[in-house]
Amino acid sequence: MQRRFLFLVALVVIGFAGAAYFFWPVNGPARNLNLTGDVVRGNYVIRTAGCVACHTDIEGGGAYLAGGLPLKTPFGDFIPPNITSDKQAGIGAWSLEEFSHAMSNGISPGNKHLYPSFPFDSYTKMSDQDMVDLYVALMASAPVAQKAADHSIGFPFNIRLSMQGWKRLFFHPERFTPDISKSGLWNRGAYLANGPAHCGACHTPRNIFGAAQTDQHFKGTPTGSKPFFPAIDAATLKERGYDAETLVDALTGGFDPDFDTLGGAMGEVINESLTHWTPEDLSALAAYLLDED
Repeated sequence: MQRRFLFLVALVVIGFAGAAYFFWPVNGPARNLNLTGDVVRGNYVIRTAGCVACHTDIEGGGAYLAGGLPLKTPFGDFIPPNITSDKQAGIGAWSLEEFSHAMSNGISPGNKHLYPSFPFDSYTKMSDQDMVDLYVALMASAPVAQKAADHSIGFPFNIRLSMQGWKRLFFHPERFTPDISKSGLWNRGAYLANGPAHCGACHTPRNIFGAAQTDQHFKGTPTGSKPFFPAIDAATLKERGYDAETLVDALTGGFDPDFDTLGGAMGEVINESLTHWTPEDLSALAAYLLDED
């Protein structure tokens, strides 16, 4: 009887320990948010971070940052929300700390877990200054009193609390750390690609739980998958005939070395993000993707 009691106690303890492990908050390093934000710089971050392509219904002529078209996934359709300064329909009521928490740790005000369709696993790598600049620019955007539709996802994926367990397994919040063996140009490209531009969100394959397979970084989605995103690792890009010049041309002009069109989602990224980048940042991105220092 005593052994059975001790066994049951052990099971309860293990159960509580397991629950505590999975539901303990997964937060990255503390940020320094006591910085002066700049709207001009922040508007540039809006472009480097791809905010417009996702959060604006370009096809339907929707208002700037007032909500985008559904992101169709095996788990359901995720609707990019209104991120204008409107206090009800948008994020105008968010504090800088709340905004940073959402971007860095995937938790919005009210302790609401965000789904990884929002690339907080990339945005967590952004610098403190970029985070503050982005916030002040969004707060300076024109308010649009049009609330985006809710996500269309079924059970059990509609249980947001399950995202805490997902984060415990797959989310590793951290800030970008430069590689001291590489040049400043290469590191700037690495920061952009893996941080604000979140290239891996599309071009890195995901497991059955929707988490990026980090050992297949930039290896693209499987052929025939919908949507399909090609590999953009250095070896594949060079095999396809890219050098720094042709890669920048493709990223801004929309044609690959074989003169095939880079359309679909990539076309929006080109039009609404990459064509707004500085020549220096485009060169940095090319240097990183081609791994040429």
